[in-house]
Amino acid sequence: MADTLRQGSPAKRAAITRAALDVFVRDGYARASVDAIATASGISKRTIYDYYGDKKRLFLAAVHETTAAQAAAFDELLGRTLGDVTDLEAALTAFGRAFATEVARSAERAAVMRLMIAEAPHFPALIQTAPEDRPVQRALADRLAALAEQGLLDAPDPLEAAEFLGLLVTGRVNNRSWYGAVPLDDAEIDRLVAGGVRVFLRAYGR
Repeated sequence: MADTLRQGSPAKRAAITRAALDVFVRDGYARASVDAIATASGISKRTIYDYYGDKKRLFLAAVHETTAAQAAAFDELLGRTLGDVTDLEAALTAFGRAFATEVARSAERAAVMRLMIAEAPHFPALIQTAPEDRPVQRALADRLAALAEQGLLDAPDPLEAAEFLGLLVTGRVNNRSWYGAVPLDDAEIDRLVAGGVRVFLRAYGR
């Protein structure tokens, strides 16, 4: 089946996956229909099947394309905040503030996270347990490894350090905001991030 699927127009594919994500978030996988996605995208049901084959492939494509876009945005954030570091605490705080604010205030990120949690038991491919298979953690680990080479961090296991840093700057923000459902103001986010950075530097700072 996969060999006969059309690649088609990139613009149409983007419209389909955008509409599909909205419908899957709204209705959940089981209740979502290709008819509803066709209506939302303005693209015929037949074309959707020609491009994706079935609802399962469309669901996975919508989630993967969204998470890939988030990973690309994360790479830009890393370059902006941890690209040229002289003051490590200030740089980590800037990174943590930007990342945590995105986590707390991006409706799409929160919705996709809740969707993945709800559907993960039925779609094992959504669960990537190996850190090296997580592009966001891998990118952060590479940046922390570079900081260790500069003598700014003591991080013999950069993947582990990246996991801890991610948890420390976003974990309490996730909990307090209920994964983006409850608003947090800038001062609260700053306070939570500053505490996480202090703990990280006690463990990994030189």
